[in-house]
Amino acid sequence: MTSQLTGRRTLTRITTKQQLGPDAQVDDKALVFVPTDPALTDPFLALVEDWFSTPGFEWHPHRGLETVTTVIDGVLEHGDNLGNAGSLEAGEVQWMTAGHGIVHRELAYRDERAHTLQMWLNLPKEKKLTPSRYQDLTNATMPRVHTPGISIDVHAGTVGGVTGAARTHHPVQGLVVTLDPGSSYDLQVPAEHRLFAHVMSGRLLIGGRELHAGQTGWSDPVTGAAPTTLHLAAVEPEQQARVMVYSGTPLREPVTLGGPFVMNTKAEITKAFTDFHAGAFGPVPRLARLAYDR
Repeated sequence: MTSQLTGRRTLTRITTKQQLGPDAQVDDKALVFVPTDPALTDPFLALVEDWFSTPGFEWHPHRGLETVTTVIDGVLEHGDNLGNAGSLEAGEVQWMTAGHGIVHRELAYRDERAHTLQMWLNLPKEKKLTPSRYQDLTNATMPRVHTPGISIDVHAGTVGGVTGAARTHHPVQGLVVTLDPGSSYDLQVPAEHRLFAHVMSGRLLIGGRELHAGQTGWSDPVTGAAPTTLHLAAVEPEQQARVMVYSGTPLREPVTLGGPFVMNTKAEITKAFTDFHAGAFGPVPRLARLAYDR
């Protein structure tokens, strides 16, 4: 923990996404951050950017985490074994709590194109087996903050008096900020939160450091100030900038990963695989693709 008596957040480290290229599921993939050392990013586990048309991500399970998927471009088709099915467009977010266990799929609508950022958010130990659920944050109902030159989509937490629609299991604030050229914003962040700011487009000054698209800045929890502020400013004179900023209180619990499962011990990972294969997550659905009604 660092001490920032002024209450101004600074960045402790900056990373650049790693472009991987196509694989069997996607047309292109980039790793923004991964859980090489979960303690450094706690409570966030991973952020991955995907471009896909076909086949996308067919039926697969999860347990012990939440996935937060932001659609950047195209249309994302989704379905799960709770009976949910639908599509999300650019700017919309799906907040999925895997909890006890869920089987779902993520595809490009009509096999055309979907461009997404998916973040894995850890669940606290006592909530690892919480009932699974889906929350779709749509453009029509998205809480927003508007100030001159600034538009903020509030996914979770409260920003500028506006509270996001996502119901969370742990203190988390999440948003996407769009800044016009020359504009700036001081974002309030709880002092106990670790935050990341991922530049989606353009160039920004973030906490006094200049970052460009594809870079992510991190700020660890601080002492001596509550709340703290993160200064954001657009740098390009003729281009908007967009940044995703998420923050949350670190869990400070053991993390064990096993494929699509995130638990606290290896024994719990083994049980997750056993439960899935025994049908404890429920059957793999036989849902048809969405009707082509657009």
